[in-house]
Order: sequence, then structure tokens, then C-alpha cells
Amino acid sequence: MLPSPLEFLVPLGALESVADVLPFAILAVVLVNVVTRLLAQRSFERAAAEGDDDEALSRYLPHEIVNVLLVLLSFAFMVVEPHGGMVLSVLVVGMVISDFFEYESRRVEARNDLEMDKPNSAIVASALVIAYAGYQALFFLIEPIWSSII
Repeated sequence: MLPSPLEFLVPLGALESVADVLPFAILAVVLVNVVTRLLAQRSFERAAAEGDDDEALSRYLPHEIVNVLLVLLSFAFMVVEPHGGMVLSVLVVGMVISDFFEYESRRVEARNDLEMDKPNSAIVASALVIAYAGYQALFFLIEPIWSSII
């Protein structure tokens, strides 16, 4: 049997061997993402209070690392579970984009000496990602009820 063209880039056998654990890993990383978002917000508020311009604000590296990890995990999940992975990947990419714009708005607030808002759009996007990742990881809990209805 010929190998899949994707197999040279992604070890499909390794992904299939961790396919059962991948949804739980994604759920855990999403929860870590929420914690790093809170820490980043505190860091932004502290830097804005100490600095006099938007250059005082810098990206919070742990949060950026978790964002990249979450994108990679969601893309890996798309390889082993195409439908669920596609939905999760779209939600995760949307969350990362909202994180980018929230950071830029914190810089504008710091530059104009405004009060720092909470990252509302990123929080809503995170809630959607948590809900869907929880659904994927914990579906076995509601499967009997779901099967009796459907």
C-alpha cells in the first residue's frame, strides 16, 4: 500500500495512536490558555501603569506559546477526526485572531492613557472553544442520552 502524501509531513501512525487522548489534551491546553490570558491581562495592566506609552506593553510569551500549541493540536485533531477537527480548528483560529486584536486594543488604550478593558471578544471565543473541546473530550458522558434521543 502506498503511503499517504501527508505522511511525509505528519506522522499519521503516531497521531492515530494518540487519537483517544488528543481531545483531553486539547481541553487541558484550552484551560491553560484561559489562565495565561488572565495572567497576560494582569501583565498588560501592570505595564500600562508603569510605562508612559504603548511600547511598555509587550506580548505575553507564555500565552503566545499556548496559542501556537493549541493551533497545532487542533490541526492534528483535524487529521484524525476531520469533522470535529475542522470545527475546533475554526474556533481556535478565531480565538487566536481575537487575541491578536485584543492585544492591539490594549496598546491603543495604553497609548491614549485609557482604562484597560477586559479582553471580552477573546473571552467569548475561549468559552466557545472550551464548550466544543469539552463536547469532544467528554462526549462519552452524554453518549447514552444522546443515543436514546437520536
